[in-house]
Amino acid sequence: MDLGISGKRALVCASSKGLGLGCAEALAAAGVHLVMNARGAEALEAAAQDIRGRYGVEVATVACDVTTPEGQAQVLEAASEPDILVTNAGGPPPGLWSDWDREDFIAALDANMLTPIALMKACLPAMQARGWGRVVNITSQSVKAPIPALGLSNAARTGLTGYVAGTSRQVAPQGVTINNLLPGIHDTDRAAALDGGVSRQQNISVDAARAQREATIPARRYGTREEFGAACAFLCSVHAGFIVGQNLLVDGGATNATI
Repeated sequence: MDLGISGKRALVCASSKGLGLGCAEALAAAGVHLVMNARGAEALEAAAQDIRGRYGVEVATVACDVTTPEGQAQVLEAASEPDILVTNAGGPPPGLWSDWDREDFIAALDANMLTPIALMKACLPAMQARGWGRVVNITSQSVKAPIPALGLSNAARTGLTGYVAGTSRQVAPQGVTINNLLPGIHDTDRAAALDGGVSRQQNISVDAARAQREATIPARRYGTREEFGAACAFLCSVHAGFIVGQNLLVDGGATNATI
């Protein structure tokens, strides 16, 4: 399928690896020029060079912490009013409700709620003026069904979901769509870290921890970054203009809900 976005420009945050990289690759495959961001310069440039070589699109890189005002200013200057915005940032650490203080919640809100909001606020006016734009926020399946050990993420990402619900309907008349992609467990460094935590807690091997969690997913496997990226690219396409303010689960059926 021709996604109809060849020649568009996208800012993809936290895209040197994992789900962000999957989104960057899928957009590049559709002919979209990219500004890629991550904190680690070496991994970021390696990913960008690979994408340039495979897809022949322009790729600029900005190594910074996008959860800071300084980092946001850097990526926005490099992207220069993108047609497509994909927000993404690593999730806060797991734990128990009794572990977290105010500072922990502020950090989670900065990374997983306030940063996407700041980037949207900066990019939406130009999209509205052009009469076309796409925003995809990478959130989590936890906004549909909370994960007890991820209370910080549950809280921050649910706040972002509420913001998107209202804002998406305000910008839709100008041809701009905002939607959220809700990943379940994908084969990423984040999943490996969580499996490692279970391994240590239960005194089992990492492979056993992974198998244990795969058994809870109806698809009986972890997702891939390529699958996730394809879903993102479709939401960014010309074919998705009537999809507004939605929360699309990409979780292999793991979230047990009727709607």
